[in-house]
Amino acid sequence: MSHQMNHPPVFELEKKAGCRYMLVTTVAKRARQIMLRKEAGDAKPVARAIEELNNDELEIKYPSEYYQTTEK
Repeated sequence: MSHQMNHPPVFELEKKAGCRYMLVTTVAKRARQIMLRKEAGDAKPVARAIEELNNDELEIKYPSEYYQTTEK
């Protein structure tokens, strides 16, 4: 069975995540959860995680260090 998947461009996902690092780590972490919980169904875990992020179903929690400033 051949089907075409329309993934959003990386730059659109990057805007949702705030930066490329958070995009990659968030998608990877969620994909592992999907795989361990066997939630993927027919989709691949990474594809499912990307779809969730694109559909605003995935909340990104930034580490507290992200909000700290270097002002003195």
